[in-house]
Amino acid sequence: MNDNPRSTHRYALRIYYEDTDAGGVVYHANYLRYAERARTEALREAGIPHAELVTNHNLMFVVHRAEIDYMRPARLDDLLEIETRTKDVGGATVAIQQTMRGPDGVCAVVRIKLACVQIGGHKPARIPPRWRSVLDSMRHDDDTDT
Repeated sequence: MNDNPRSTHRYALRIYYEDTDAGGVVYHANYLRYAERARTEALREAGIPHAELVTNHNLMFVVHRAEIDYMRPARLDDLLEIETRTKDVGGATVAIQQTMRGPDGVCAVVRIKLACVQIGGHKPARIPPRWRSVLDSMRHDDDTDT
Protein backbone atom coordinates (compact mmCIF):
# COMPACT_ATOMS: atom_id res chain seq x y z
CA MET A 1 0.00 0.00 0.00
CA ASN A 2 1.15 3.50 -0.73
CA ASP A 3 1.71 5.04 2.71
CA ASN A 4 1.40 8.60 1.43
CA PRO A 5 -1.20 8.85 -1.34
CA ARG A 6 -1.46 12.21 -3.01
CA SER A 7 -4.71 14.11 -2.64
CA THR A 8 -4.86 14.48 -6.43
CA HIS A 9 -4.09 11.56 -8.74
CA ARG A 10 -3.12 12.33 -12.33
CA TYR A 11 -3.70 9.97 -15.25
CA ALA A 12 -2.64 10.64 -18.84
CA LEU A 13 -4.81 9.44 -21.73
CA ARG A 14 -4.34 9.89 -25.48
CA ILE A 15 -7.40 10.40 -27.71
CA TYR A 16 -7.58 7.89 -30.55
CA TYR A 17 -9.68 7.88 -33.69
CA GLU A 18 -12.00 5.27 -32.12
CA ASP A 19 -12.83 7.79 -29.35
CA THR A 20 -14.22 10.44 -31.67
CA ASP A 21 -17.63 10.96 -33.25
CA ALA A 22 -18.61 12.08 -36.75
CA GLY A 23 -17.76 15.66 -35.81
CA GLY A 24 -14.17 14.76 -34.95
CA VAL A 25 -14.50 15.34 -31.21
CA VAL A 26 -14.61 12.87 -28.33
CA TYR A 27 -18.00 11.18 -28.14
CA HIS A 28 -19.70 12.39 -24.94
CA ALA A 29 -20.14 8.95 -23.32
CA ASN A 30 -16.41 8.23 -23.61
CA TYR A 31 -15.71 10.71 -20.82
CA LEU A 32 -17.32 8.22 -18.42
CA ARG A 33 -15.00 5.49 -19.70
CA TYR A 34 -12.00 7.74 -19.17
CA ALA A 35 -13.19 8.61 -15.66
CA GLU A 36 -13.49 4.89 -14.82
CA ARG A 37 -9.95 4.19 -16.00
CA ALA A 38 -8.54 7.10 -14.04
CA ARG A 39 -10.45 6.14 -10.84
CA THR A 40 -9.25 2.55 -11.13
CA GLU A 41 -5.64 3.68 -11.48
CA ALA A 42 -5.99 6.17 -8.62
CA LEU A 43 -7.20 3.40 -6.29
CA ARG A 44 -4.52 0.99 -7.50
CA GLU A 45 -1.75 3.56 -6.99
CA ALA A 46 -3.10 4.37 -3.51
CA GLY A 47 -2.82 0.68 -2.60
CA ILE A 48 -6.52 -0.20 -2.59
CA PRO A 49 -7.19 -1.93 -5.91
CA HIS A 50 -10.71 -3.02 -6.81
CA ALA A 51 -9.65 -6.67 -7.08
CA GLU A 52 -8.60 -6.74 -3.43
CA LEU A 53 -11.95 -5.31 -2.31
CA VAL A 54 -13.71 -8.06 -4.27
CA THR A 55 -11.42 -10.91 -3.15
CA ASN A 56 -10.96 -10.00 0.51
CA HIS A 57 -14.34 -8.47 1.36
CA ASN A 58 -16.82 -9.69 -1.26
CA LEU A 59 -17.61 -6.02 -1.93
CA MET A 60 -17.45 -3.69 -4.91
CA PHE A 61 -18.05 -0.07 -5.78
CA VAL A 62 -20.90 0.75 -8.14
CA VAL A 63 -21.75 4.12 -9.62
CA HIS A 64 -24.72 5.60 -7.78
CA ARG A 65 -24.68 8.99 -9.53
CA ALA A 66 -22.73 10.52 -12.40
CA GLU A 67 -22.76 14.16 -13.41
CA ILE A 68 -20.70 15.69 -16.22
CA ASP A 69 -20.11 19.31 -17.17
CA TYR A 70 -18.64 19.66 -20.66
CA MET A 71 -16.48 22.77 -21.14
CA ARG A 72 -14.72 22.29 -24.48
CA PRO A 73 -14.17 19.37 -26.84
CA ALA A 74 -11.24 16.99 -26.76
CA ARG A 75 -10.04 16.04 -30.24
CA LEU A 76 -8.12 13.33 -32.03
CA ASP A 77 -4.55 12.91 -30.72
CA ASP A 78 -5.07 15.26 -27.75
CA LEU A 79 -3.34 14.18 -24.58
CA LEU A 80 -5.74 14.51 -21.64
CA GLU A 81 -4.70 14.66 -18.02
CA ILE A 82 -7.40 13.39 -15.68
CA GLU A 83 -7.16 14.61 -12.09
CA THR A 84 -9.02 12.43 -9.59
CA ARG A 85 -9.86 13.77 -6.12
CA THR A 86 -11.94 12.40 -3.28
CA LYS A 87 -14.49 15.00 -2.20
CA ASP A 88 -16.37 13.15 0.56
CA VAL A 89 -16.36 9.73 2.22
CA GLY A 90 -19.48 8.39 3.93
CA GLY A 91 -20.17 5.08 5.60
CA ALA A 92 -21.01 3.30 2.34
CA THR A 93 -20.39 6.00 -0.27
CA VAL A 94 -17.56 8.04 -1.70
CA ALA A 95 -17.86 11.19 -3.81
CA ILE A 96 -15.15 11.76 -6.39
CA GLN A 97 -14.46 14.66 -8.73
CA GLN A 98 -12.47 14.18 -11.92
CA THR A 99 -11.23 17.06 -14.02
CA MET A 100 -10.18 16.30 -17.60
CA ARG A 101 -7.71 18.77 -19.07
CA GLY A 102 -6.61 18.94 -22.69
CA PRO A 103 -4.17 21.20 -24.53
CA ASP A 104 -6.68 24.09 -24.50
CA GLY A 105 -7.80 23.75 -20.86
CA VAL A 106 -10.55 21.89 -19.02
CA CYS A 107 -12.65 19.68 -21.31
CA ALA A 108 -14.97 18.18 -18.71
CA VAL A 109 -15.58 17.85 -14.99
CA VAL A 110 -17.09 14.56 -13.83
CA ARG A 111 -18.61 14.11 -10.38
CA ILE A 112 -19.22 10.52 -9.37
CA LYS A 113 -20.83 9.09 -6.26
CA LEU A 114 -19.84 5.47 -5.68
CA ALA A 115 -21.70 3.10 -3.38
CA CYS A 116 -20.03 0.16 -1.70
CA VAL A 117 -22.21 -2.94 -2.09
CA GLN A 118 -22.08 -6.66 -1.43
CA ILE A 119 -21.38 -8.71 -4.51
CA GLY A 120 -24.42 -10.69 -5.59
CA GLY A 121 -27.24 -8.91 -3.85
CA HIS A 122 -25.97 -5.36 -4.26
CA LYS A 123 -26.94 -4.62 -0.67
CA PRO A 124 -25.21 -1.45 0.62
CA ALA A 125 -22.19 -2.17 2.82
CA ARG A 126 -19.84 -0.08 4.90
CA ILE A 127 -16.55 0.77 3.25
CA PRO A 128 -13.83 -1.32 4.97
CA PRO A 129 -11.65 0.67 7.40
CA ARG A 130 -8.44 0.53 5.33
CA TRP A 131 -10.28 1.75 2.22
CA ARG A 132 -11.96 4.54 4.22
CA SER A 133 -8.62 5.64 5.63
CA VAL A 134 -6.94 5.78 2.22
CA LEU A 135 -9.94 7.47 0.57
CA ASP A 136 -9.95 10.05 3.38
CA SER A 137 -6.23 10.68 2.80
CA MET A 138 -7.06 11.37 -0.87
CA ARG A 139 -9.63 14.01 0.10
CA HIS A 140 -9.36 17.40 -1.51
CA ASP A 141 -11.76 19.89 0.05
CA ASP A 142 -11.48 22.93 -2.18
CA ASP A 143 -14.63 24.01 -4.00
CA THR A 144 -13.05 24.69 -7.38
CA ASP A 145 -14.10 22.63 -10.37
CA THR A 146 -11.27 23.61 -12.66
